[in-house]
Amino acid sequence: MKKLLLPLVLLGVISCSQETDNTLKNEVNEYKTYDWRLVTAWPKNYPGLGMAPERIARLVEEMSNGQMKITVFGAGEQVPAFGVFDAVSSGSHQMGHSGGYFWKGKAPAAQFFTGVPFGLTADEINAWTNRAGGLELWREVYEPFNIYPIPAGNTGTQMFGWFNKEINSLDDIKGLKMRIPGIGGEVLKRAGGIPVTLPGGELFTALQTGVIDATEWVGPYNDLTFGFQKVAKYYYYPGWHEPGSMLELLINKDEWDALPNHLKVIIDTAAKAVNQDLLDEYTARNNKALRELVDVHGVELRKLPDDVIAEFKDIANQILEENAEKDEIVKKVYQSYKNFKAEVSAYHQVSEDAFVEARNK
Repeated sequence: MKKLLLPLVLLGVISCSQETDNTLKNEVNEYKTYDWRLVTAWPKNYPGLGMAPERIARLVEEMSNGQMKITVFGAGEQVPAFGVFDAVSSGSHQMGHSGGYFWKGKAPAAQFFTGVPFGLTADEINAWTNRAGGLELWREVYEPFNIYPIPAGNTGTQMFGWFNKEINSLDDIKGLKMRIPGIGGEVLKRAGGIPVTLPGGELFTALQTGVIDATEWVGPYNDLTFGFQKVAKYYYYPGWHEPGSMLELLINKDEWDALPNHLKVIIDTAAKAVNQDLLDEYTARNNKALRELVDVHGVELRKLPDDVIAEFKDIANQILEENAEKDEIVKKVYQSYKNFKAEVSAYHQVSEDAFVEARNK
């Protein structure tokens, strides 16, 4: 009997010891302080985009009563603008703030979580991400890279961009060197243009010196701060390429998993608050900035010809279908995105779209 009981007693002691160790570790983590570094794809303290991570950092510190402090670094301060993903993935930095379409070479499906040509608006992509399975897919896409993503801002529908020549037909697109990332860049290329990927901080000089012929950035609020009106005459809309651009808070997965639960909740809550706050900021600021561009600086506001928009739409749909056939995870994400878009579009035809049409007549 003693021989039989002894192993059971030992197992019980070991089990209790492990539970005690885990409890102690959890208690230690509950009171441990955290000093994290966050790198961004935007210039330091840049209005809107660059201030979003600053607001997240401030909210997290305040809500955690100082237990977690996050230091934000702008593009180029510690890593290049397009080095954010790798910095967080490797663990050299705990957090990052950027846009998913910058990483299409690493994870093609990431583009769906920023902006898809003729895709979801800001409200719609928020709904798909948070309430219709998009967030789970997003985390599945980033998991192989050891990154945990959280939605963290939205610019709303953007402008197509700045040009020094008129766009009257598709012939005017051919040979045009334009800064335009993501799937929008693929559409431009197939239409005969030359897409270029550059970080925001390099755009003014590139446009001024003729390195590029045109550029898209965000919208009036941000475009005015960069001074594009000084080096380009025509400002084209609509922003078919980015109908509701979502930004992302990237967190190293190992660091995230090691956090106590209450800090995870605080970070998630802060990101959600800033996700909505940033959209509110752009909605409030874009109109005034557009009026200044047109009335004060003499910018010529132009609408793309309907036949050009229609051609871009056809090309975009072809590219989306082709990309889905090449990659299983892209196909999985695209199917979810496409299904939700069909459902929400049908409803909005008799709700938001119908109301706006009636209001604006």
